[in-house]
Amino acid sequence: MILQALLVSKDDPTAETLIQVLAQFGVAVDRSNAADVAVTRLAEERFDQVIVDFDDPEAGSLVLEACRHLAGPDRNPPVTVALLQEVSQIRSILGAGAHFILTKPVAHEQAQNTLRAATALLKRERRQSLRVAVQAAVSIRIDESNTVEAILLDLSTGGMDVLAAKPLPSAALLHVSFELPAGGAGIAGDAEVVWSTANGQTGLRFLDMDAEMREGMREWLAARSHDALPEEPDAVTQCKLTDLSLGGCYVQTESPFPQSSAVDLCLRAAGMEIHTEGLVRVMHPGHGMGIEFPARTEDQRKSVGEFIAFLTGQPGATPQLETSPRALVASAVDLNQDLGQTSSAATDAEDPLLELLRTGTALAEEAFLAELHQQRTPASVSQ
Repeated sequence: MILQALLVSKDDPTAETLIQVLAQFGVAVDRSNAADVAVTRLAEERFDQVIVDFDDPEAGSLVLEACRHLAGPDRNPPVTVALLQEVSQIRSILGAGAHFILTKPVAHEQAQNTLRAATALLKRERRQSLRVAVQAAVSIRIDESNTVEAILLDLSTGGMDVLAAKPLPSAALLHVSFELPAGGAGIAGDAEVVWSTANGQTGLRFLDMDAEMREGMREWLAARSHDALPEEPDAVTQCKLTDLSLGGCYVQTESPFPQSSAVDLCLRAAGMEIHTEGLVRVMHPGHGMGIEFPARTEDQRKSVGEFIAFLTGQPGATPQLETSPRALVASAVDLNQDLGQTSSAATDAEDPLLELLRTGTALAEEAFLAELHQQRTPASVSQ
């Protein structure tokens, strides 16, 4: 599967650097000098990644807006990278929908760090969006006393489209079960409604599923797909864990993932290792990201708590962290967690780091980092 990027820039030296770096990651680049031509191409062709130069802010905004309108039930938006001259533009451009930022002049190492993360994310998105037409009976349990029958229409590793016997409410959390045809295994797991029509056709996104079951489904899909899956994205290892609590962490990295994206984290220290999922609440381009642990079950809280206790009792232990992308946009249940849907207000009040992560988007980067440093205690990872 060839990954395609559209580069919209009149800057020849910057374009040359970016094309060289993207070639290292297996991404083919088409270049356009005109924003109106780029917008037309975006409507007619499919690109996995769009890199747009904001030397002309109006033209750059036009392209970024066109990318936002590409999202739909059967199409993920491209991963977007904005090229900026002024650091003062970063917050407004991120607010307009850019996922990654590169400041000009673009150094080769800077481009490698940022585009490595962007490419890892688009590979994950492409793997999850690869769909195979399937027909099978599906049982959808809305609650203990309400089950709806449906027909599976197509399937991917990230979710599926079904035709349900009745319309399903948007953002509803469900439990689904079905058997893969032609001798495939049984599949069961939690899902959420992403979109739904009046006739019962519904798009579902998988949430919790047994790892072996998900891998078996992935192998079944790969064997029946006409397109080759891109390889699994590598973990982004150039990270430093600076702050950690039961509810989240702050990570220093030159290539943070976008706000609202979902990530997988692996924490290691002196033989101890924990794995957890995360939701990027705050993103500071070129510096770091604040990550909330949204699925904070008792088991997860216990493992994170044990890791914190271990670090506190071992001042010389240096924690190692690997992060890898999970989804460009986290599930609705994770994004809405700060509304109190899945967490205890009393517990959150005792976690100043979590509170800062949830309110940090309203702060300038300098103000956020100052507050982060001020609240550090001996239990923090670094001082």
